Amino acid sequence: MKPIRNSAKAVIMDQDRVLLTRNVDHLGEFFLFPGGGQEKGETLAQAVVRECLEEIGRTVAVGDLLHVREYIGSNHEFAAEDGDIHQVEFYFECRLTDQGDSFEGHRPDDYQVGVEWVKLSSLGDVRIYPRSLVEPLAKRRGYSGPSRVYVGDTN
Repeated sequence: MKPIRNSAKAVIMDQDRVLLTRNVDHLGEFFLFPGGGQEKGETLAQAVVRECLEEIGRTVAVGDLLHVREYIGSNHEFAAEDGDIHQVEFYFECRLTDQGDSFEGHRPDDYQVGVEWVKLSSLGDVRIYPRSLVEPLAKRRGYSGPSRVYVGDTN
């Protein structure tokens, strides 16, 4: 059995859109918030900064914790592949600190094929993980966090 893994993610907003990584698997296109696994000796904030550099090629300033989600693989749609995974994901409000329109990370994830600004009004129409952030983001447009930060094992 694998140990529980912490993952730190960035919620980067710009008016009516959010920055996401674009990925492709056997089912097609899907979107994720930039970020990934916390390394030993690294704070969650340091993990977000490092992962954003790796995946989107940009530096971020880390703000407030917005959302905590657990992912217990055996409870979700990819149970056959992820059945042994238990991950706790911490979503932080972040902002880009450098200028430019280019997003080219030096260590993208295996399924990652790009980085895109996605309109908040379109989030319900795309395959995005976690879905538990779609409604709070779409409702608030100037997202300031859901009323509950910890949402448990959700889609």
